Amino acid sequence: VQLQASGGGLVQAGGSLRLSCAASGRSFNTYHLGWFRQAPGKERDFVAAITWRRSTFYADSVKGRFTISRDNAKSTVYLQMNSLEPEDTAVYYCAATTSGGVTANVMYDYWGQGTQVTVSS
Repeated sequence: VQLQASGGGLVQAGGSLRLSCAASGRSFNTYHLGWFRQAPGKERDFVAAITWRRSTFYADSVKGRFTISRDNAKSTVYLQMNSLEPEDTAVYYCAATTSGGVTANVMYDYWGQGTQVTVSS
């Protein structure tokens, strides 16, 4: 499967953005999907994941502010980000896997190219 992330940009603190990740290939509805982010000089960290059964998981730092969802008919996963903070500034990556352990980046087989999110204070 190939993944294409979009929707990043520059936003003021307290603002919102919605990231999208469109997939091409077969059997999108059988994949678990995740969002990760990487700030300059830091490791790539888990943000959110949604399983094929639509169970969701979030990093503590984004709980209550971010929402992950999927539209299987459009082969797209979304990340709605509200109440953004400067600490959310990073390149955001979408990823797909058929394995368990959806909060671990090593479990993902397919990655999108990343989209930059910058939150100004």
